[in-house]
Amino acid sequence: MLFPLTVRDFLDRAVTVYPDRVAVIDEPDQPAASWGEITYAELGRRAKAQAAALDEMGVPVGGRVAIVSHNSARMLTSFYGVSGWGRVLVPINFRLAVAEIRYIVEHSGAQVLMIDPELRHLVDEIECERIFVLGEDDDAIWGSTAEPQPWEGDENATATINYTSGTTARPKGVQLTHRNNWLNATVFGWQASVSDRDVYLHTLPMFHANGWGHPFTATGMGAQHVIIRKIDGTEILRRIQRHGVTYLCAAPAVVTAALDALKTWEGDVPGRDRVRIIVAGAPPPTRTIERVREELGWEFIQIYGLTETSPLLTMSRMRAEWDDLDPHQQAVNLGRAGAPAIGVRMMVDDQGEVLAQSNHNLASYWDNPEATADAQAGNWFHTGDGGTFEDGYITIADRKKDVIITGGENVSSIEVEDALMSHPSVREVAVIGIPDEKWGELITALIVLDPDEKPADEATLIAHCRQHLAGYKCPKRIEFRDELARTATGKLQKFKLRQEFWKGTDRQIN
Repeated sequence: MLFPLTVRDFLDRAVTVYPDRVAVIDEPDQPAASWGEITYAELGRRAKAQAAALDEMGVPVGGRVAIVSHNSARMLTSFYGVSGWGRVLVPINFRLAVAEIRYIVEHSGAQVLMIDPELRHLVDEIECERIFVLGEDDDAIWGSTAEPQPWEGDENATATINYTSGTTARPKGVQLTHRNNWLNATVFGWQASVSDRDVYLHTLPMFHANGWGHPFTATGMGAQHVIIRKIDGTEILRRIQRHGVTYLCAAPAVVTAALDALKTWEGDVPGRDRVRIIVAGAPPPTRTIERVREELGWEFIQIYGLTETSPLLTMSRMRAEWDDLDPHQQAVNLGRAGAPAIGVRMMVDDQGEVLAQSNHNLASYWDNPEATADAQAGNWFHTGDGGTFEDGYITIADRKKDVIITGGENVSSIEVEDALMSHPSVREVAVIGIPDEKWGELITALIVLDPDEKPADEATLIAHCRQHLAGYKCPKRIEFRDELARTATGKLQKFKLRQEFWKGTDRQIN
């Protein structure tokens, strides 16, 4: 017997086994009316209603439905209401500039666009066949009382298209199948010990690699979802205390926010000896890992992966063999990217690039066969990251791609360079990431001004970038240079430009 693996399996199980359990505690403070607390039975009903509404709109199986939203119960439901009945969800980063969102909507061919009420201005700035504002248009999205048209299920069908900045100026649409998402969610949940006793706090944006798959993982196990809309360290601690949170996923900047909030927190540390925090985006400093374990008393788990790998490739978690090591050495060990997850094969090629094979790897890049062929050459996924593979553990040492990871978000240096080069005063530019305690890497632009143009200062150039890029992509620091290191053929030698900033470190990634 062969039964297709689809993302609706997770919701179906929760509705069957835990119908009366509170599934979601929605964000109470948001521009749209909060859904409050809803059970798994109600989550299932709303997902069906959304699927039926898409039937009535004429959106076919395989049709794309885009959503630009902060974390919300509405977005969580859409993973099932859209993908659960054979359509394709396109979760879009709400931090992107209008032009970037417009490109993704057009490139994906989305027929429906759902917009967070805080981003209502997009209604007038982006064209799509049908546009709905979450909260305002709920009846049109979740008001149907019809039964959705049945979908037989196809595990090789695309479930989501997740756009990633990558190394090119234009984002690439990562096609993740139902099989990709299903296996990522189950393997991740198993290795992170997710159970029906868990309470999951959504500190990770759901648009980011589908919240790393935990909208599926937590649902399938009947865990409770606690939605947090905007990240604040004190509020994270408050939610953990109020709702009995047991695990969360986070970029290093969120870890820093929680540690900073602890300085003014009164009373016992929320979640001590109970919470598991799963970190990815960039390896945190050893001292940060020590502080999480000592000051917060939380279990620290690190994973490594990419949007293209759904994302789980490796996991670094405390193991019995390390019990007798001192806490510092334990933290050093936990700072590695980790050991391959079940069903994942890893290797480092003779160029030092980390390669992976797994059931989680993308099907392809949407409408980009050349990029797909490059990424999957030799039947291995080429991560673009440099590292080592020793004693069963991957360690990421540097980045072959010119991607800067700041606050857990990928930023293409080429994209930032293009924005800066559009200013008439800029003659040459190189954008690099430099170490930063809070953000992991700070976007830094090294600029040579054109002597024949009116000079521009740092503030002017940053303001210029904000007209073209999302705020988090704009440089936070600009240095002016007389020249930039280049090869004989004129290519920038970014490794030389980075050297002065990375002195004293053993890897060019923070």
